[in-house]
Amino acid sequence: MILPIVAYGDPVLRKEGEDIEADFPKLQELIDNMFETMYNAHGVGLAAPQIGQSIRLFIVDTSGFVEEGEEDTEGLKDFKKVFINAEILEEDGDDFAFNEGCLSIPDVRGDVDRPERIVIRYRDRDWNEHEETYEGLKARVIQHEYDHIDGILFTDYLSPLRKNMLKKKLKNISKGQIQVGYRMKFPMVKWENPFPS
Repeated sequence: MILPIVAYGDPVLRKEGEDIEADFPKLQELIDNMFETMYNAHGVGLAAPQIGQSIRLFIVDTSGFVEEGEEDTEGLKDFKKVFINAEILEEDGDDFAFNEGCLSIPDVRGDVDRPERIVIRYRDRDWNEHEETYEGLKARVIQHEYDHIDGILFTDYLSPLRKNMLKKKLKNISKGQIQVGYRMKFPMVKWENPFPS
């Protein structure tokens, strides 16, 4: 089932997600619905807060980064994973910039610096525990989604000038004054400046 993606301005996107147990109600159905929702919106990652659930769960599938016939040097085509109760244990390597976007903040992009390598511990959808190292775009997508379960958005990393330029666009997104090609749920809250001086 395709779920509505929560739009910028909804308080759930700013909450720190809670760990869940293996018997979390309808967990497998939720994961399947998240993948269907993400694919419908042409995303490469989706976190539970983006569908209104303040829990530590996110999914990634980086195959969207690989064009047809293009060489897959980073192994992105087959990188599809579920991360439950994830904890980033290490971040290192040189920071590198990449132009990021977010399904909850449509039509907004910005360069974000992130470390090139992470070590993360998490449970998969079968509740097996893993501790793994990722680099490059895999690490970046994981860090972006991990931020969501900590209540952090990629716009938080942008320069003050860029943030100032985005104020009107963010306000329009939070009011539902935007055209998107997927289901969204817009907040019913009074607009507040996300970047007060």
